[in-house]
Amino acid sequence: MLLRLLRTYLRPYAGNLSMVVILQLVGTIASLYLPSLNASIIDNGVAKGDTGYIMGHGGWMLAVSLIQVVCSIGAVYYGAKTAAGFGRDVRAAVFHRVGQFSAREVGKFGAPTLISRSTNDVTQVQMLVVMTCTMLVAAPITMIGGVIMAVREDIGLSWLVAVAVPLLVLSIGLIAGRMVPQFRKMQVNVDNVNRVLREQITGIRVVRAFVREPHEVKRFGQANADLTDTARSVGRLMALVFPVVMLILNISTIGVLWFGASRVQDGEMQVGALTAFMSYLIQILFSVMMATFVMIMVPRAAVCAERISDVLGTESSVRPPDSPVTATTGRGELVFDGASFQYPGAAEPVLCDITFAARPGQTTAVIGSTGAGKTTLLSLVPRLFDATAGSVRVDGVDVRDFEPDALWRRIGLVPQRPYLFSGTIASNLRYGNPDATDDELWEALRIAQGKDFVEAMPDGLNAPISQGGTNVSGGQRQRLAIARALVRKPEIYLFDDSFSALDLSTDARLRAALAPVTADACVVIVAQRVSTIVDADQIVVIEDGRVVGKGTHDELLQTCPTYVEIVESQRSAEEAA
Repeated sequence: MLLRLLRTYLRPYAGNLSMVVILQLVGTIASLYLPSLNASIIDNGVAKGDTGYIMGHGGWMLAVSLIQVVCSIGAVYYGAKTAAGFGRDVRAAVFHRVGQFSAREVGKFGAPTLISRSTNDVTQVQMLVVMTCTMLVAAPITMIGGVIMAVREDIGLSWLVAVAVPLLVLSIGLIAGRMVPQFRKMQVNVDNVNRVLREQITGIRVVRAFVREPHEVKRFGQANADLTDTARSVGRLMALVFPVVMLILNISTIGVLWFGASRVQDGEMQVGALTAFMSYLIQILFSVMMATFVMIMVPRAAVCAERISDVLGTESSVRPPDSPVTATTGRGELVFDGASFQYPGAAEPVLCDITFAARPGQTTAVIGSTGAGKTTLLSLVPRLFDATAGSVRVDGVDVRDFEPDALWRRIGLVPQRPYLFSGTIASNLRYGNPDATDDELWEALRIAQGKDFVEAMPDGLNAPISQGGTNVSGGQRQRLAIARALVRKPEIYLFDDSFSALDLSTDARLRAALAPVTADACVVIVAQRVSTIVDADQIVVIEDGRVVGKGTHDELLQTCPTYVEIVESQRSAEEAA
């Protein structure tokens, strides 16, 4: 998964990666010549007291060091640029894919993990890319070049390299192997912390209303403790790496000095060559250490890449058609023809054989008990879900055959739980129509019975709205959502229990104001209160996902026991009140 992700999203940055390799190659070669120059100065300059030789070769050392510095800066620049672009592209791909998901896929993953995967997980893979560009590319070049240069200095000590390098690789490999399951567990714990924190922030009013702060503190504390324990386990393993590296490095240095001293004493090796050999051994071991540090990041990046690929590899159950329809001649006639919906693996369908027609110029109401499937029914129209049997047609065309934007432009949806975005009242209303004028916004607010409270705000249309609309009341949020749909001026209005937070007088005024505006449109209202739908042209009664009655209010009172039961239960509740 990791290699596939890197191959796919690093391809546009092949030029930058080439520059990284070239610069690292030149810089590494330059660094490999420094110990040889230093050895030459010691053996041929310092030992013989030749100041000119020292100055000349010292100048070459400065020039080589300058080349190394320039190449290092350039490699880091192109590596960071590549990693930043890679992270941007992967986040954009995840965001685009999630934007195509239906409600089924979003529910399958869950919002907290989708946020973690598009932020934390992408960051982990991005860090691997930048570390690879700045460290891992140079490591094998340094290691191979260092071995060649060390053997050239003195072949008699080369066995130390053959022992030290495999020992270092084996030691760190054993440690890194134990990190893989811990990294996988850590990402799951990050998801849990995000989930609990998101729930507590979103549901803060419920938490306080039921005095559940101690319970929520304990729940978050447990999730936080699990993450901390896993991070501590990983930290202990990572902390073990550096002492192991330094132990092997120091032992190797002692070995070079011990055995090299004997060779110098016997005249088989010069002091400068011994110094150079030790420098090359240190370079080789440090390159192994750098490569190992990068490799330690690979397990966590691999886990993150797998999680990212799960999102990118998940196809939406709501797919655009191969030959999309972009326009029809009708005015928004909506027909459910034997439509059914069943979740994968579910024993029973949520909706079964739903058949009715909602025509332009008419109001069709859908009523039923809680859990009857009313919201799911409405969700089939804008393709938040797709019917698993039967069809839903708009102007004779199956909604699955529409070009998505063309379908959505025809629909004005007010969901059961209206959501407002951070910004202003105007920016939220213009989600319905980005080109709407202020006069059109005010007119929509007037119809939705929201003009008065917006005018009362100091900034009017420019009044700020916090994320989710938490700085306005539930009723105000509903009226703003209705106004947002009105601004679009669609052919089909879908109101999913959109008047539940309104008092009866506001509900009546809003429905009276809506009537002339929606006179030529197809209006479908899901409602709990009979008073909201009593004047509807057609009422569809749903029970356990099936249509059990169709007709006007008076007709259903004569023919549908379920509807009669709903009416009588609400009448009894009003009399009791």
